[in-house]
This record gives sequence, C-alpha cells and structure tokens, in this order.
Amino acid sequence: MPQTLTSTSMFTPCGFSPHLHTSKEDEQGGLIFQDGNLTSASLDALIQHLIPTTDYYPEARIRKFGPKILQLLTEWMETFPYDFQEERMIGHLKDMIHRIAPCDEAYWKKMNQLLQTLNQKLATLSHGQEGIVKISAAVSDKLVAFKSKPPSIQREILSVCSDPYTLAQQLTHVELERLSHIGPEEFVQAFVHKDPLDGTKTCFSEQKKTSNLEAYVKWFNRLCYLVATEICMPAKKKQRAQVIEFFIDVARECFNIGNFNSLMAIISGMNMSPVSRLKKTWSKVKTAKFFILEHQMDPTGNFYNYRTALRGAAHRSLTAHSNREKIVIPFFSLLIKDIYFLNEGCANRLPNGHVNFEKFLELAKQVGEFITWKQVECPFEQDPNIIHYLHTAPIFTEDGLYLASYESESPENQTEKDRWKSLRSTILGKT
Repeated sequence: MPQTLTSTSMFTPCGFSPHLHTSKEDEQGGLIFQDGNLTSASLDALIQHLIPTTDYYPEARIRKFGPKILQLLTEWMETFPYDFQEERMIGHLKDMIHRIAPCDEAYWKKMNQLLQTLNQKLATLSHGQEGIVKISAAVSDKLVAFKSKPPSIQREILSVCSDPYTLAQQLTHVELERLSHIGPEEFVQAFVHKDPLDGTKTCFSEQKKTSNLEAYVKWFNRLCYLVATEICMPAKKKQRAQVIEFFIDVARECFNIGNFNSLMAIISGMNMSPVSRLKKTWSKVKTAKFFILEHQMDPTGNFYNYRTALRGAAHRSLTAHSNREKIVIPFFSLLIKDIYFLNEGCANRLPNGHVNFEKFLELAKQVGEFITWKQVECPFEQDPNIIHYLHTAPIFTEDGLYLASYESESPENQTEKDRWKSLRSTILGKT
C-alpha cells in the first residue's frame, strides 16, 4: 500500500537488540578494544584519542597532519555535501583552511579545488532537488484534476509502452535518478531530533532536510496510484484484465532487474481495494505469476523472502562485471523501517557511558550499502516519452478509484451501494 514517513505505528521491529555488547574487551585509557578494533569509548577519551600529539606524530607540525585533515575534509564533503549548505559551516571550513594553508602554497591550491568541487556538487544537488519539487507539484495538480474518470481521449499506459521489459527499464531509470539525490544525512535528519550523544542538546541545525527522501516516498505512492488508475480506467472487463496481466509482467521484470521498490509499488497498486474488488475482471486474469510475486514480497517473517532475494541481488552486485548486474534498488519503506528501529532500539551509549560503536557501525553499514547501490549508473537507454508519462499522467484520488471501480463493476452490498451513491453525489454532482 502507499507509504508514509510521518507515523511510527507503521514500523515493525527488525530484530535488533537494545544493547550491543562485545565478548572480549581490552580497555586502554577509557578506550575499549576488541580484537584490536575500537568498539566503545567515553566521548572525552575519544576526542583525546583523535587529537594529534607528539606521541602520535613525533615533531607534530601542520606539515605532518595537514594531509590527514585534507583527506578528512575531502571525504566529509563528498559524503555529506548538504552539511555545508549553511553559511556557518562554510565559515568554519574556511577558517580551518586558513589555519592549514599558510604553511604550504600547495595546500592553498588543494583547498581551493576542494571548495570548487563542493560548490559544484551543491549546485547539482540543488538543481536536482528543484526538479523533483516541480515534478511533485505537477503530480499533485494532476491528482486534484482527475477525481472522476478521465475523459476518453486520455492516453493509457499500453498506448505509450506495450513491452513489460521496456517499462521495467524505464521505472529503473526513475528509481535510480531519484535515489541519486538522497544523501546519507537525510536518514539522520529523518530520525534524530536531538544530539544522539546528548539528549539535552539540540542538533546543529533545527531545520530538517529530508525533501529528497520524502519525494522518493511520494514517487512510490504515485506509482501505486498510477497502477490502480490504469487498471480501473478501461470500460471493458477484457481491457482491464489485459492491463493487470501487463503490470504483472512488468513487476516480474522489475524483480529480475533488482528493482524491488517498483516491484512492491506495482503489487501494492494491484492490491488496493478498488482494484482487488474487481472479481469479474480478476477471473479473466492468469494469476499464477502474480501469486509468485506476492510470495516474494510477503511480509511474513519480517519479509524473509524479500530479504533473501535482496541478499542475492546484493551478492550479484558485488561480483558484477556490468552495471546491469550491479542494480540493487531496495524496497525503500522497509529500509527506512530497519534504520529507524536500529536507531531507536539500540542505545547510543553503553551502560558504562561509552559511545556504542557497534550500533553506529551497523548504521554506517546499512547506509553505506544504500550509498553504493544509489551510485550505480543506469545501463538502459532512456525513453523520454515513457519517463514523461510516468511523471505526469493523471491519476485518480482514492475516492476517484472507488468511483471508477463501482462504475466498472457494480457494488455488491449495501455498504458499497451507499458509498457509490455518496461518491456520485460529491464528485459527479449526480443523485
């Protein structure tokens, strides 16, 4: 079904324990190691551990640790460019550059290049975000405009693309394009309202920056409603059955590609009540393939079947020799749920007050996988006409879907009859 990020009641636990403990520990000056790896530390000890001293760098000078700071800044700006959108952060960055650069002219050049790269990346991200906002606004307008059945001249998906594999490829284009705009900081912004290591202090920025993440969820919802609209729109039962079978084949191709988000959106659209109640239509559909796909995305066992398929796709991606084999587009709502419960279900600090490294390493692992997947370049040729249709085709509201469904197959009980009468009165102005 269509997704929302505003209600935590939609989440189900994902099996993470509240506290992650190490089995064999070695404490050194407030730092706890396991098998030579730092697993937890007090915040003061961690800061002290990170400060360069003569013990870490004999004859410690800027020339010694300058390259390390440069590397840190480079990785920070490449991974979290949105952190530097505010003037205050740019000011801190420039101040740090002025402290490092005077010792060596080469640093000036490197730092200037770094700032230019950051500005270009921020401009690119801003442009992409504006495009998504414009598309979302256009989609909203279309949704309002067609509460009732669209006019007969309205194009249908089969007139734009009749090949399931081609449509699956174009859906993959849309998914990867939208994923590319979601930065890792948006996952933090979505769930962390205060400093995760100090419940009394607010975050550096009060403003949540999750517009790309939210736009991606809206795309999932749009695809659900687009599928349902395309099925409910045809007047004839045979045509509706044909559209259902077409989307079943599209969903199967999405599964084969590794595009699990579009797969789930299509299944959700076909399982919406206005579609599932069309019994006469479904009786004409060969449903064996649909039931197999439903089984793959069955929520039973915390989506065990889907998680198994996702692991298979992830393994294929790691050993891939082409971008086609690298594609992994996860069911995004479930990814958000997993990250949410890991963040909420595991303590930021251990009972001894140390930072819980294992929790944050697991968070980094999950977000890191996502970053790898979203950076894959789509190998399929883009079809502008299909992409445009997916973004702009008018879709029914929920009431519009029910009205279209009742118009296609008459209400079966008094409840449906009353709702049909109410919808005809409010939407079409008929009694």
